[in-house]
Amino acid sequence: MHDILPERIALWHRLEDAVRGILAGYGYAEIRTPLVEVTDLFRRSIGEVTDIVEKEMYSFDDRNGDSLSLRPEGTASCVRAAIEHGLLVQPQRLWYRGPMFRYERPQRGRYRQFHQIGVETFGLAGPDIDLELILLTARLWCALGLQGFRLEINSLGDSDERLAYRERLLAYLHDHADQLDAESCKRLHTNPLRVLDSKHPQTRQIVAAAPSLMDYLGAETRSHFERICHGLDEAGIDYQVNPRLVRGLDYYNRTVFEWITDDLGAQGTVCAGGRYDSLVEQLGGKATPAVGFAMGLERLVELLELTGHAVDPAVDAYLVAFGDAAQQAAPMLAERLRDAVPRLRLMTHCGGGSVKSQFKKADRSGARYALVLGETELERDVFGIKPLREEGDQRDLGFDELATFLSQSCGRDL
Repeated sequence: MHDILPERIALWHRLEDAVRGILAGYGYAEIRTPLVEVTDLFRRSIGEVTDIVEKEMYSFDDRNGDSLSLRPEGTASCVRAAIEHGLLVQPQRLWYRGPMFRYERPQRGRYRQFHQIGVETFGLAGPDIDLELILLTARLWCALGLQGFRLEINSLGDSDERLAYRERLLAYLHDHADQLDAESCKRLHTNPLRVLDSKHPQTRQIVAAAPSLMDYLGAETRSHFERICHGLDEAGIDYQVNPRLVRGLDYYNRTVFEWITDDLGAQGTVCAGGRYDSLVEQLGGKATPAVGFAMGLERLVELLELTGHAVDPAVDAYLVAFGDAAQQAAPMLAERLRDAVPRLRLMTHCGGGSVKSQFKKADRSGARYALVLGETELERDVFGIKPLREEGDQRDLGFDELATFLSQSCGRDL
């Protein structure tokens, strides 16, 4: 688990603001759920024999002896809240953000506390909503100026189709059991589809020749998947059908997808999701079609850093004041400027000091401009304004002139 320091927060804000704006443009509403849930919620949703439940959850008994867990992902909590508060009487488009927790081996792009933005939709069964989620994420990458992602998609079929495929896959894997790694051999008896997702080189060679789930899809499921592919073709979005893409959670059916980058090493998936039509009923609600995704914020922030994305400075202007009268007047004049210029980021110097030391602090703040208030400026009812990030001489402006200038160069709409 790690701290996010002030010098990196601007990139986090840029990412979060971009996601919030795009989701609002598609009509999604935010929901916030607790960090802690009853452990059984995740056992029932994610699956007893998944790595998350078996190895990675932070679970503990409270004073009443009830087993609680820090949430390892957001979908189960969102479904639980939707059922509990009666949200599923009509279709819902929801999103959430916040920290998740998994006891994993820390490595680049993977931490024990990590942050996600997730999107969940309920009550919509057609392929159009699956397509909308993929188009939405593609729009986000454009808004952030991120390129080079690879989209992989697959269909896991419905439960009866997956069961028939599971039996055929088991027979194939049993014939090659002596060539599988130990973890995959264990999964033969619990969740054999996860063997398809193995990273072990020799197992991957065996899996490459395994039967394909696509061959077991019925007409309706195949049509659902083909309509998504057709929509991606129409939108001009490149994708790759990956029949080995199964995702690590038990609740998925039909559509699954991942956005992958090669710029972050082994942890290349930055956004992933799919359809989970049985989960609401599994957790005690009425049968409700559902589909969603989650994106890892740490990985996306790292990509923003790697691509050299510039961000606005944390401070637009830094007000320096010299002399007792100017220092006493500065706070109220700064408040007037903040009233006059929407969302102006103005830092007022505090603690006194020489002219030289105050200008050094103004420069270190990253501000674009230093606003200068001394006895002379105070008597003449003006501010001095000096560029700190570009060439230019200091000049004097009256309050209204200064407010207009800052509005044009630094102001932001509320």
